This record gives sequence, structure tokens and C-alpha cells, in this order.
Amino acid sequence: MLAFRLCVVLLILPWIGVAQSLQDQISSLFDSVYQHNQEALGILIHVESPGHNISWTKAAGFSDKEKETPLMPEQPVLLASNTKTYVSAAILRLVENQQFALDNAIKDLLNKNTSTLLTQDGYDLNRITIRHLLSHTSGIHDYVNEEYFNWVMEHPQHQWTRDEQINRTIEIGEPLFDPGTSFSYGDINYLLLTEIIENTSKQPFYKAIRTLLKYDELGLHTTWFDQLEYPPLHTMPFAHQYANDFVCDSYEMNSSWDLYGGGGIASTVKDAALFYQYLFTGKIIQNNTILKEMHTYVLPPEESKYCLGIFHFDFGYNLYYHGGWWGTDVNYSPETNTSVAVFTLVKEKRNEINPLLGKRIQALVLSKTNLNKP
Repeated sequence: MLAFRLCVVLLILPWIGVAQSLQDQISSLFDSVYQHNQEALGILIHVESPGHNISWTKAAGFSDKEKETPLMPEQPVLLASNTKTYVSAAILRLVENQQFALDNAIKDLLNKNTSTLLTQDGYDLNRITIRHLLSHTSGIHDYVNEEYFNWVMEHPQHQWTRDEQINRTIEIGEPLFDPGTSFSYGDINYLLLTEIIENTSKQPFYKAIRTLLKYDELGLHTTWFDQLEYPPLHTMPFAHQYANDFVCDSYEMNSSWDLYGGGGIASTVKDAALFYQYLFTGKIIQNNTILKEMHTYVLPPEESKYCLGIFHFDFGYNLYYHGGWWGTDVNYSPETNTSVAVFTLVKEKRNEINPLLGKRIQALVLSKTNLNKP
């Protein structure tokens, strides 16, 4: 343990001043990272660390390339695949409410038409379970592939439907593997989960998720499904999100290409960090046994570190994490009781910035947490 603490301190020493408060150290780290990565255009960050009295948001750079409008901390973005954590939490709330069990087969939980299509395509829906969908171990072909991206970029304003994307899954191919035997990440798993949410709750999945995840009760007032819900009152305009390799701007894309559970949620950086904080401290899922399932490996960790809507990494401390295609990353560490959300507006800069900030801030908070222990 002493060696680990020393490594943590050595990791963060270049970034901190001895006399600085923890929040000032985090801010200095953020400023330094942005100064060395201004091609990212803009970066948003929120750190929520109740044990250190930190609830801190900051923005650097610009919200768009054309006008170079200063980026504001309260501007929302599209979370893309971070949405999967929200869908998973909603499913686990239904498990908590005894609507079904994680290992229930999905055959009778899906829409009849969807069930028929998948069965005709060779999928045994009596063997595929809720857990398999949540952990991407179902063996179902995903509709998202290179051809899909190419078509989306050529037809950026196409209004996709969930059924259209399910049909594309059927057209692509047969089952990838027997359920539960391997991992293959796919948005199709979470589209099917939104059908299950609707059929169980008897309301549109986005309304059910809002209720199940207690947005109003917890004050998550700037979190919503784009297109499917009205933006909350007084919400600032979206920040632009760019994918340079695809020459695209989120403002020019119809968000329905990534809307029905695999992605779709819009949020501010603060709301995203607070959601993780509330989720992993039992304010949303109160049954600890069910909550633990969320970050328990389904396959051996050397085969997949994906659990139920969340990645679980071991860096000498536990880190629960998910990221999104547009450059959004959120993590939570139970050792520090700290969540960190980092949104980078240029997708291609995400891998240089988000893990660097997320992991170093957690290491910094951990070093302070350990030093304060008796």
C-alpha cells in the first residue's frame, strides 16, 4: 500500500503546487492539459467529490469553430454511448421493483414483431437474457458498422426509427456466438432493452427512464433524450461536437442515428457527473445486491471489462467508467467517492485528454484521501 501511495504522489507531483488546495490543484491540471491541447477546441469538466467538499465545473475554449463563441460550463452536449449506463440503471430499477430478473429470457419481453424477426434470423430468444443484453454478450449482430457510418454521413438528415435500425440488424447477418460465451459491443442490445422498458412500464422508454432514475427528485434538471423530449426550460444551446475524421458537426446531424438507447441522452457535464455520484452511492438503486451486479464482471475480466452498462477497471483502485462516441467520458471511484466527467468537443482529441484528466484527477483525490486517513 505504501508503494502504491508513493506511485500516486509521483504521478501527480508535476501538476501540483504544495500550497494549493485540492480544487486549485485540479484546476491547474485542467488548465495545463487544455493549454497543451487547444486543437480540442473546447473541454468541459465537472468533479464531484463530497468528501473533499468539491462540486466544481469548468469550461475552456470555444463552443464552435466558426464564430469561436466562448464555451460555457452550463452548455449541454450529446452523451452518445454514455446513455447505456442510464438505460442499464433503469433496467436494474425494474429488477429492484421485481418486474423481472436479470437472468430472465427476453423472448416474451420484446415487441412481438421484434421477437419474430430475431427468431427467424436464428436467434434463440429463450437463451438470451436481460444480463446478456446489458453486458453485450448476447451474440446479436449490431446494426452499426462501417457501412452504417458511411451511409449516415452521406445522409446526415435522415430520420431513423428504432424499427429501421432493428431491421438493419436482421439484414446484416446471423448470430455471432452462443449467448454468454463472448463479448461484442453493440447498440442493438440497448435498443432491445428500451423495448423491454416500454413493455414493462407501459410508457415510452424515455419517460420511464426519467421516472425510474428519479431526475426530478435528484435535481438532474438538464438531462433529457434529444428529439424525444423538449429541452428543459432555460437550457443553454448545445455546444458543437466535431468528428474531424468524418468531417461532421453534431449540429448538422439528425441525432436519430444514435437515439434509441445506444445513445440519445443530452446533458450538461455537471448533471452527468452527478448521475454517476447518485447511482453508485445508492440514491437511485437502493438494493445494494442489485447495484453490485452493475459493476460485477459477467465474463472473466481478461476477456471483457464490461459489466452491466459500465466498464470496471482496476488501477490499484476501482474505476467505473463509460464513454461516448462524440468525446464524452464519465468515471466514478468508490475509494474516493468521486465522479469526474470530461467532455472534449473534437472527438479525435478525446483519447489524449479525457483519460489523462479522469485518471490523474482520481489519483490526485486518492492521494489526498489516503493522506487524510488515520
